[in-house]
Amino acid sequence: MTKINFYHSLIFFNLCITLAGIEYLREGSFLIISLFLILTIGISHGSLDHIKGKKLIKYLGYKSISVFYLGYIFVGITTIIIWLIFPKFLLFLFLIIAAFHFGKEDSEFIDKKKNFELVYFLKGSLIISAPLFFHKGETLAIFETLNFNISNSFLIANEILIIFILLSLVSGVFLSLKKNIEVKSLLLMDYLSILVLNYFLNPIIAFTVYFCFLHSIRHSMSLINEINKNLKKGFPIFIKKALPLTIFTIIGYILSILVLNNYNELNETIYQVIFIGLASLTFPHILLEYLIEKNEQ
Repeated sequence: MTKINFYHSLIFFNLCITLAGIEYLREGSFLIISLFLILTIGISHGSLDHIKGKKLIKYLGYKSISVFYLGYIFVGITTIIIWLIFPKFLLFLFLIIAAFHFGKEDSEFIDKKKNFELVYFLKGSLIISAPLFFHKGETLAIFETLNFNISNSFLIANEILIIFILLSLVSGVFLSLKKNIEVKSLLLMDYLSILVLNYFLNPIIAFTVYFCFLHSIRHSMSLINEINKNLKKGFPIFIKKALPLTIFTIIGYILSILVLNNYNELNETIYQVIFIGLASLTFPHILLEYLIEKNEQ
């Protein structure tokens, strides 16, 4: 998978350079397009969780898959409820967990046996710190639509953000120690790609491009590899298995937009649905991955 991931990083790096050179993309948020890409390409990488759920059920000794579905839905709904009651706490927690999640799943292929929780968090923190550093006003405006005002927090001071940006680079160097040139190169390309995206493009476009075309595709390729070592043969099987849950999630997002749009402006509604929706999917997804890892050790 290392060679495949290398070429994926190379393609993604060139994509980022190309998009950065399109001035038209710097003039708007293209929120509808971002939503479409997140709903189709972005969330599809978690659409095999029901397959992994069957594996977890066997580990835990349960006979019915309904136990998994009930638990998964319960965690998702609980996440939404907590967000509505304690938005600042939940979003802060979500950003921390998301940073760890991005750092881990984007580079876990390097060495799955090692537990580098702090390193993964620091690596993934670039996804949070870069937009705050390069486009602080726009990023804070998005946070405010989510009832998360941190404009006076010391954590968003440029000095702190630069430290996290540099620590993300250091964590990549650490992960690539004693690894071949392909691993070193792809981690550097990923790092530079995220910086380029966030320097030239607004936060939501930069996040969408990263989330869909780096994070989601890399994780999807690892899932396809588990299905069949031949990616060409594994890809149609992956699509077939991922499609039902992806469609179900898309319907849920659309219904949420239709309901919330009665109370907010469309842009504000889309921001809320994107990030609250991602949180409600991320928490059960990460919990599932954690429980499977613990039972496989």
